[in-house]
Formats: sequence, C-alpha cells, structure tokens
Amino acid sequence: MCGIAGYIGPGDSLSSSRKLIQQMIGVIAHRGPDEQDIYCDREIALGHARLSIIDPAGGKQPMSNADKTVWLIFNGEIFNHVEIRQDLTLRGHVFRTKSDTEVILNLYLEKGEECVNDLNGDFSFAIWDSRRKKLVLARDRMGVRPLFYTELGGRLTFASEVKSLLKVPGINAELDPIALDQIFSFWFPLAPRTPFKGVFELPPGHMLVATPGGKHIRPYWSLAFPDADDHGSWDQRSEKTIAEECRELLFDATRIRLRSDVPVGAYLSGGLDSSIITAAVKHISPRNLRTFSVTFKSEEFDEREFQQEMVQALDTRHEEVLCDAADIARMFPKVIHHTEQPVLRTAPAPLFALSDLVHQKGYKVVLTGEGADEVFAGYDIFKEAKLRRFCARQPHSKYRPMLFQRLYPYLPRLQNQSHTTLAAFFNSAHDSLDDPLFSHLPRFRSTRGTRNFLSSDMREKLAGYDALGEMRESLPADFTRWHPLSQAQYLETVFLLPGYILSSQGDRMSMAHAVEGRYPFLDHRLVEFASRIPPAMKIRGMCEKHILRESMKGLLPTNIRQRPKQPYRAPESDCFTGRSAPSYVESELSMSKIDACGYFHSTAVEKLTNKRRLRSTLSMRDNMAFVGILSTQLWHREFVEATQTSAINQPHRAVA
Repeated sequence: MCGIAGYIGPGDSLSSSRKLIQQMIGVIAHRGPDEQDIYCDREIALGHARLSIIDPAGGKQPMSNADKTVWLIFNGEIFNHVEIRQDLTLRGHVFRTKSDTEVILNLYLEKGEECVNDLNGDFSFAIWDSRRKKLVLARDRMGVRPLFYTELGGRLTFASEVKSLLKVPGINAELDPIALDQIFSFWFPLAPRTPFKGVFELPPGHMLVATPGGKHIRPYWSLAFPDADDHGSWDQRSEKTIAEECRELLFDATRIRLRSDVPVGAYLSGGLDSSIITAAVKHISPRNLRTFSVTFKSEEFDEREFQQEMVQALDTRHEEVLCDAADIARMFPKVIHHTEQPVLRTAPAPLFALSDLVHQKGYKVVLTGEGADEVFAGYDIFKEAKLRRFCARQPHSKYRPMLFQRLYPYLPRLQNQSHTTLAAFFNSAHDSLDDPLFSHLPRFRSTRGTRNFLSSDMREKLAGYDALGEMRESLPADFTRWHPLSQAQYLETVFLLPGYILSSQGDRMSMAHAVEGRYPFLDHRLVEFASRIPPAMKIRGMCEKHILRESMKGLLPTNIRQRPKQPYRAPESDCFTGRSAPSYVESELSMSKIDACGYFHSTAVEKLTNKRRLRSTLSMRDNMAFVGILSTQLWHREFVEATQTSAINQPHRAVA
C-alpha cells in the first residue's frame, strides 16, 4: 500500500518537475512512510511514497522494465501475484524482484491494457509507456484504492489524494455545489465528481488512457445480476452446495490476502462479518493472531461483550482502543483532512483512532469484514425495502406497518412509535414500486433534510438540479429486470460502498496511519458468485445474510453466527457540545464564519446549534445536518483557506 502522484504533458525544467513531484508525494507521505522516489523526463513525472509489504528489499518504485521504456507506480496489492508470476515465467518473462509491482509491469508487457482483467487485488496504478507515448491509469473493480485527476494547461495530473493535486500551481480548492448537494443526498458525491470543482475521481473498475491524441475513460468491469426470473441452474442447486462453495471461495479470498512479508492482523468488531474473517484466518493459519477493535463508553455503541467472546473462542492476542465523545471531537478536524470531503456521520473518527493503535503496535496490514453486508444483503435497508413493498400491496392495512418495529431493535426511539407514524416515516404507501431507487428513498429523504440549511446563494446555484434524477440516469439498462433485492444491493455496492464506506471509513482512515486494510468479502470472484445466488437464500424471512450464516456452521460460536445485524455506529452531534467541546466548534459554526464561507444560512444554523445545546438528543435528520455542516466548514478551513494562504505566501508559477 502506498501513495502515487504524477503528471503528463507540457512542463517546466527537469529540476522544477522534480521539485513539484517531490512536494506532491511529500504531502501524502503518511500513505508510504518507508521510502520515497521519483522518475522524471520531459514528458512525464512519476512519484511514489512506499509502504513496504511485499518484497521490502526489492519492490522499490517507480519501477521500469529492463530497457526503461515502460514505467510503473502502484498503490495497493495484487493478491494473485504468485500465480500470475508462475504463468509469466513459463511465457519467458524474467523477474528481478519478488514484488507484485513487477508482476503488473510484466503482465502489461504481455497483454497491454487488458492486463487488468487478470488482477485480483486492490489497486490504483499508473503505467507510462514511452514507446507509444501512452499513460494508463487504472483502479480496482470495487473501488478500494483511490485515484484522482485533473487537467490544467494541457497537463493531466493524478494522485492518490486530492491534497497532492493542490500542490500544483493554478489548481485551487473550490467547493462544487453539486457535489455538496449529492453528499447531502447520498452521503457521497457521484463519481467521477468530487467536492473539489474541476477535480475528478477515476470510478471503480475503470481505466483512463491518455495519448497525444487525447484521453478516454472506459470501464473494464461492472457489477451485474441475473434477471429476476432467471437464476438458471442456481434454482436447482441445493442450499448446502451453495453454502459450501461460498465458504470455499471466502476461504481462498482470505488465504491469498494473508500473503505478506510483514505480520498481518485483523479487525474484530464483534459482529458477524469481522468474526467470520478472523475465524477464517485462524482456520487457514492457526498462529498467534493479533486482533484490534474499538470500544465505547456508551453501551448504545459498545460491542465489547461480543468482541471478547470471539477473542476467547479463537485465542487471539487482542488490543482495543477506547473512544469517547471528547476523543471524536478532538480528532474530527484531522479526520476531515484525510477524508477530503464533508461527512454526515462521525463514524470515521473511531476508525481513525483504531488504525493509529494498529500502527503503534507495529502492524501494517489488517484484514476486515467490510463488504459482506453489500455482497450478501446484510443491511437493514434491504429488509426495510422488503417490508415496504409488502405494506405497499395493502396500503390501508393497520397491521403490516407494525412489522417495521422489528427492523431496528438497536433504535429504542423507533420502537416507541405508533404503527401509523412508522408507516408515514417509511412512506410505504406513497413511493412508486417502479421507482428504481425505491429501496433507498426513505434514506435519501432523511439525508436530504440537510439541504434545508443551504444558503440562498447555494440554492440558486443548484436551481433545477436533481441529484436523484442523475443517479437514476446512471443506472445500467438491465437494472429494471433485476430482482428488487438485487437492485438495492447494486445501489449499496456501486455507490455507497466506494463513495463512503471504503473511502471515508476505509482507505482514508487506515492509510492516515500507514495501515493497509484488506477485504476478503470484496474478492471479485466472491462478489460475482454472490450476485448469482437467489435472493431468497440471502434474506430468509427477516434473517439477513442467511446463506453466509449457513456457510459458517461449525466455524463460529452459535451466539455470534446467529446474532442479528447491528451496524457500526458512533456518538454524533453530542460529541461537539458541553464543557469539553473544542473551541473550533463554536468558531466554525459562528454566524460570521458561516456567512463568510457562504454555504449555509447562518440563522438556520444558529437555530440548529441552539437546539443541540438545549436538548439531550437530536433527531437523526438534525444529527446528520449538524455533523454535515460542521464537517463542511472544517473542509473549507482545511482546503480552501489553506490553499488561499499558500497562494498568497508563494509566488505564482504558471503551468506552461
């Protein structure tokens, strides 16, 4: 795992290019603190900050072929590099190192751009082919590793994080109003858009190819599901057979993700998914495994009881970090510095603390259970959509809406609501069953309440724009033929997973402390396999991830295997009030600062902050609004104000 940065196009002198690329890499040195190096000529500049995991001695980057006509910088891991190396050796390729980096390089020499199809891994890379004057950028299928780019003065610049791009003279931080509207609708901007105007994200499963004739972006992989009435031979296969194949695939995905020349640990939240991965690791390699978890003082969020049950069952060496509201508030500005986008939840902050703990204990690699909820239909939103469709068939029923109380046992306030109130909240009788976003409309409605705090200027800029309409238009042509559960899974897996879970809570929090997260559930073989499993085997009645639970019989304690889904949550707006609240909160949410930034209506924000001071709890909608507004203000301070200050302090050097 590393950080990469570079550019292609007209530049300055070699000395100026080297200085700039060093600055771009220096600002993301947290991603790769072990080693930094660059390669520059008059056409290309490539920089690399290395976190050495595979072949620490021989995997130095940028790396070239023998005659130095092809150069590569790479962020991530190729988990099937051993098998690819064996095949390429038989084809006559000679290897100088044991690194997976050289495997990509030789695979490109063998297959060109199509090399990505053979890679099983989490990656973003740049290949400069001087023979063809061609730059190839590629990102892994699921979007685990980030890659951003922008264009200015005929130059294409790219990097693992946006803060590298902001080191380039002429590239400034400016908020994209549409991106903010999307974040306040979905929790994330729709790729390729980012919060930074003019800066773009290469979407997952895509590659960008730039030549003197221009650039083009194309997908090389996409998630797909069978038609609702066509699961082929799967409908005739026994549940036991499918469960066994699922377990075999997951174990192999875990096995190859244990390949490392440094020790590998595991996150253990106490939930089903991380417990499965931890148990799989112990089954494959029964060594003294190191596990790590977050605990909370509040019983509402703490899962220590279940974590300890797994620790005792598997006999792991366990470490935990206690995170309270004051810790979250203290870390939050640093969290936004690394997410590089506003967030509506404080959930990334405890994970920031967790990766710091892992780093302090000398570990660079951890396996996690992320992805299981998307791949095997574990989220409550999937069951919620199923119930909403059930209720919509009899919109006047007094009894069906009562089932909503069974959905969220961890939300006591919801349990106390009348069935009439619940029916109105989930709006099951009014949403169109034909709307492709049906499954997510309650979430989007709740999130979009944050938009009520936007300033009149922002509202004018967004006049006529429809974020939900843009998402609908981006869906694949086959989407309407899929089963409703498959549609809901697609929305989670293609949008929320890379846009928020794997970025704001994943890569950006772990790599802030040079820790590489690995995700066996996101092995593309397992993802493709699970997409073909009949929906009735994923949600059985109201039991989520049924087939995954069946596949783990005998591996987990029964209490853990049968435990209902409880999503990872953290204290929210109450972190930022009271005597222990940091001074930045009052400053960033003051009417003068709100007006100066111009994103929000200062009077409305003032009313919200007063409500926060006076009430012990806020509604979910107000909580998201509070955190979203504060994080946007911090984003402005961390990037817009910082780049403005930098531009004042440094003479402007135009890009040729």
